[in-house]
Amino acid sequence: MTFSLTIKTQDDLQAEALAELQVRIVASVDAHVENQAKSMGYNSAAALAGYRDSTVAAWASESQHFIAWRDAVWLAVYDQQSAHESAQTVPTINDMIDALPEWPG
Repeated sequence: MTFSLTIKTQDDLQAEALAELQVRIVASVDAHVENQAKSMGYNSAAALAGYRDSTVAAWASESQHFIAWRDAVWLAVYDQQSAHESAQTVPTINDMIDALPEWPG
């Protein structure tokens, strides 16, 4: 019988915790974007974005505004991640969500 013993260092544990936090942040931001689309009466963010080239001007406009907002949200997430990495701080999910651009509508 053989077995393997893995010893994790504090750095390993911190890296794992940060990776897990990253996954939770992405899921929370995805949910935030999805919730905005659903609050506007669409089944999903993808459905709303899909109206970008609609022949109905109001739907196309709403979709284009949503896409611009969604892009701004994700750019803000990446900016926050960079700022936290530079400062060597760990954000909370609530801090990340609270710092996102608000829906302009």
